[in-house]
Amino acid sequence: MSWNDPNASSEAKKYDNPIPSRELILSTINEHGEVTHQQLAKAFNIDDPDQFDALGNRLKAMARDGQVNRDGRPYRYRTVTKQDIVSGTVSAHPKGFGFVVLSDMPDLFLHEKQMRWVFNGDTVAAVGTSTDNRGRTEGRIVDVVERRQNNFIGTLARDEDGYCVELGSPNNHQPITVTDDNVQALNIKQGAPVKVDIIDWPNQHEFATGKITEVLSDDNDRELIIETTLLNYDIPSDFSEAALKQADDYQEPTEKDIKGRTDIRHLPLVTIDGEDARDFDDAVFAEKRSGGNYRVVVAIADVSYYVTPNSPLDQDAYERGTSVYFPHRVIPMLPEVLSNGLCSLNPNLDRLCMVADIKISRAGKVTGYEFYPSVMHSQARLTYNQVNDYLVNPNDKRLPKSLTGNKDVKKSVDTLHQLYELLLKKREERHAMEFETVETYIKFNEKGGIEAILPRTRGDSQKLIEECMLLANTCAANFALKHELPVLYRNHDKPDNEKSMRIHEYAKNFGLPFPEENPTQADYQRIIEATKDRPDAISIHSMLLRSMMQANYAPDNIGHFGLAYDEYSHFTSPIRRYPDLMLHRAIKAKVTNSQQPVMDFSLEGAGTQTSDTERRAEKASRYVESWLKCHYMTDHVGEEFEGVVTTVTSFGLFVTLTDLYIDGLVHISNVGDDFFVYDEQQQQLIGKDKGTLFGLGDSVKVKVAGVNMDLLQIDFDLKAKLQSSAMNQSKKAQPKKEQPKKAPAKRSSNRRGAAKKAKLRLILRY
Repeated sequence: MSWNDPNASSEAKKYDNPIPSRELILSTINEHGEVTHQQLAKAFNIDDPDQFDALGNRLKAMARDGQVNRDGRPYRYRTVTKQDIVSGTVSAHPKGFGFVVLSDMPDLFLHEKQMRWVFNGDTVAAVGTSTDNRGRTEGRIVDVVERRQNNFIGTLARDEDGYCVELGSPNNHQPITVTDDNVQALNIKQGAPVKVDIIDWPNQHEFATGKITEVLSDDNDRELIIETTLLNYDIPSDFSEAALKQADDYQEPTEKDIKGRTDIRHLPLVTIDGEDARDFDDAVFAEKRSGGNYRVVVAIADVSYYVTPNSPLDQDAYERGTSVYFPHRVIPMLPEVLSNGLCSLNPNLDRLCMVADIKISRAGKVTGYEFYPSVMHSQARLTYNQVNDYLVNPNDKRLPKSLTGNKDVKKSVDTLHQLYELLLKKREERHAMEFETVETYIKFNEKGGIEAILPRTRGDSQKLIEECMLLANTCAANFALKHELPVLYRNHDKPDNEKSMRIHEYAKNFGLPFPEENPTQADYQRIIEATKDRPDAISIHSMLLRSMMQANYAPDNIGHFGLAYDEYSHFTSPIRRYPDLMLHRAIKAKVTNSQQPVMDFSLEGAGTQTSDTERRAEKASRYVESWLKCHYMTDHVGEEFEGVVTTVTSFGLFVTLTDLYIDGLVHISNVGDDFFVYDEQQQQLIGKDKGTLFGLGDSVKVKVAGVNMDLLQIDFDLKAKLQSSAMNQSKKAQPKKEQPKKAPAKRSSNRRGAAKKAKLRLILRY
């Protein structure tokens, strides 16, 4: 041995043919800055092949343990410093591995061994150690900075080692051990759903230990999965005592509350919402003015009057960021005494509101607006279906008297509809996008099970309310920009060049031009218009939607690409969105010559918080909906259904069932007896031997082969191809050699990306 190793004696005791210790290797690398395996062996005068291989294995282990980083080919090693440590959030995969999600660099991949320390959503300090053969940077957890939650919902189980609580996805890698005494004291049966608190967190050698605090009823799967999801996504569902007291202390509006407000109780304002709506935060009125011009009044509940800055109510609302909507249940941003009471514009009651009073020319251009705090008195609570029926037949005797028996309300609704038709033309002129997509809702039976999954329809009443809200939002954004108010804008950036190139290639299917970079709304609208009447329109428009960026909140306005607005904000839903509440406060302070509120948070921080809580709410809602659909399909395994191909991947076809609107995968191994190659540009699977072709919009018959509740995946077997979509009628030219991807022989171990793409959310909501 020709090196001076302070740990030489301990190394000699462990190994017959010792090599330098980790400590010596680290100090040597530090001296050189960066070395290869070969250079390090030369520095230690190692020429024995066995010692050389042992040194390589030790370097690999040091990289695995986060002591050194390795990059390039051949690997170059350097020591890990504090600058290499990053902080991120753990995203657990149901199969046991995970990722450290980072905001400004690619995520770190975590092996199952690293996941032993953590639960989904934990904040960790980690280092990148090496790159695997799939190009992923592997990570090692240095420290758990913050636990996202300390109680969980799971199922009591028992094995030879004793009792444990098994958690569902995405924490099914982390059973929590509990004592026999705990189980016996609560008289819990195996398989029962329970809530468990953590006593000791897991480590490399032991699972977490906990204490069961509550036995839950398993009579209603829907309620149980919602409770589980609230915990797993760290969504607050209970208000603080101080917030509840503050809300309960408010009374119906008095003359003192009304003083100084513009009184518009004489206007025939009405609310128009869904059948199942419980909170009404916007009311509308319209009238014709001289010369064919219009006046539209959008009255929004004055939440800012009750939720005062930095108060307990405000702190709870900021933490939530938004209301969360699950099938048949809402987790509100504000206590129900406000959201369904004082801040809900219920009919025949005085309500405090903030008003956008907007003047529009006969050509549909906004010629002026003003904002003011007000008091209103809704004259009718109307539903979308009622107004749609009225617009079809005003003499329908089934319509409510609050509409047909009030000439002022009727006149306002008629004017609103005329205004909507005018604004619709303006929408078309600015090329705002209107995708052909299907939104669904779940109808439950009395026992809480799924009775049906139905499409939501949008008639003129929904669209005219949407146009009124868009008007108020754009005027509010303009007002805020003009007066440099401290608010958040609703930004939606244009697609990046990579996504533009993908649509450029895809548009060739229809013989339509699309720029390779910097597309405009008109470029998208050209494809939308050309394909909207096709039977595969939903599949095509879903592809277009996937090319869009995600909208967010930020203090600096960049406009809204999808809606084709240069300036846009959220003003119309302060009951359920915190950015709207911020905008109300700022506008009210300006128009009443009051001081702008000083908040406990920064504008930048509020933008991040509200964007994050919005995405958290969307993910949680999607998860519950997916779970319910998968649970529903467990009763239909073996049955056959008709469906449409909505996504094509290298490993198979995602199919949406025509009558149930449920997605599942036909794996490549079950597509047909051909050798398929994947054409990413054409979004097709092409049979190399027989010319069999599958693509977007194809009608197929499938059999439900299985349901995986942990992965929330439904597998279909393809029984027949019923009809090809227009662009998949005949065999296409073979794709270039560098483009096709050989179909995998086995199921992909990670459908994370494709599944995420297959589940679309309309990002252009007003």
